[in-house]
Amino acid sequence: MEVSRTESSYVLDVEGQRAGFADFLDRGEVRDFNHTVVFPEFRGRGLSAPLIEGALEDTRRAGLKVRPTCSAVARFIERNPEYQDLVVQEG
Repeated sequence: MEVSRTESSYVLDVEGQRAGFADFLDRGEVRDFNHTVVFPEFRGRGLSAPLIEGALEDTRRAGLKVRPTCSAVARFIERNPEYQDLVVQEG
C-alpha cells in the first residue's frame, strides 16, 4: 500500500492498482481537502484511513493547515485528535 501526492490530490495504490484518492486545493498556507474516494472494488477494507492519514502527515511536514471540507477527512480528524492541531481556525 502506498500513498503518493500529485499536483492536486493524494492517491492510494494497493498492489499496483489505484484504490482511491483525496483531492485538495492549496490556498496560501491552507490545504482544503474537498473530496475523498475509495473505489468500489476496494471499499470495506478500511483504506480511507491510511489514505487520509498519509495526506495529513504530508500536509503537516509541509507546514500547512487543513480545511476539512470533505466529510470523510473531517470525520477522520474528529476520531483522531492527534490531527486536530492541523485544522485552520476560521473567523
